[in-house]
Amino acid sequence: MRMLLVDDSVTMRRIQKTQIGSLGITDILEAGDGQEALGKLKSNMPIDIVLLDWNMPIMDGITFLKTVRADPTYAGVKIIMCTSESEKTRVMEALKAGANNYIVKPFTPEGLKEKLGL
Repeated sequence: MRMLLVDDSVTMRRIQKTQIGSLGITDILEAGDGQEALGKLKSNMPIDIVLLDWNMPIMDGITFLKTVRADPTYAGVKIIMCTSESEKTRVMEALKAGANNYIVKPFTPEGLKEKLGL
């Protein structure tokens, strides 16, 4: 399983990478914003799962999500929003835009495992 971890915080990516690794997922790519993530997605397919932050510079998570979902090439990529945005309207916006699931930071490895369906 190959995962793309998208978050502008290097520290948060490091924490998440450790938690994801504890689930046995070791093929993890990283990006610091949505624009960088698009490039990584295009050049590293197949990617199975994108763990996506909402608030980032250059291109935010919701814009990345809408861009990816508009391209049928990536129809099989599972996208999980992983953000501190916990308002119900934000969750609904992400799900309507095509997110497969939504998890609020900070999360536990068990919570992520559940969201990933492992």
